[in-house]
Amino acid sequence: MSTPYEKALAAIDAAHALDPKKIKAAGPAGAEEEVPYELHYANKMTAYLDKHISSSTSASSSDAGAASEALRLAVRAQHLRRWEVPRDGYPATKAGYHGWRNALKKRQAELARGMCAEAGYGEAEAERVAALVRKDGLLAGKGGGADPETQVLEDVACLVFLDDQFEEFERGYDEEKVVAILRKTWGKMSERGHELALQIPMGERPLELVKKALGG
Repeated sequence: MSTPYEKALAAIDAAHALDPKKIKAAGPAGAEEEVPYELHYANKMTAYLDKHISSSTSASSSDAGAASEALRLAVRAQHLRRWEVPRDGYPATKAGYHGWRNALKKRQAELARGMCAEAGYGEAEAERVAALVRKDGLLAGKGGGADPETQVLEDVACLVFLDDQFEEFERGYDEEKVVAILRKTWGKMSERGHELALQIPMGERPLELVKKALGG
């Protein structure tokens, strides 16, 4: 009999599998195959979560150890049905971008909450997943009190951006803007996130931009 976690995870991945955008990626056997992009993204998120919580000489005790079911589900649900809310549905301005991102967070959180409730989780457990998807508690970190699991999720999202999206992303903007975005991304991450980011293989140009952003 499936557990609530297994049911919720299956529902999230079934939604990812509906993404019409397909990419070539390594399958379970290692061979390249065509997969829905959001399923590929979710796999990357889970892989970086596992790296994040693995033992490290520089990881704090709050970072190390097993991830909760709520964190694993929230990490998996970060882009839940995101393709249904395209960026071009909002103004091509900074305010429009933030409006789009905020709408996505709220929508994805509600979708995840519903899937968790339907899978058998209680109201408090389903809300915890939704709160993590919304990244509630992250801004408190500016004063040193960020929710530890929210910070892990933010780290993981930043790591996937740097590993899987940055090389393509940087080609679309001028150097000054890319460096500014990299600095902002770096500022969102914990020490453990920085440690993992510096291990990501990058091409010559992206690596040069990262070094400029870090002042190296």
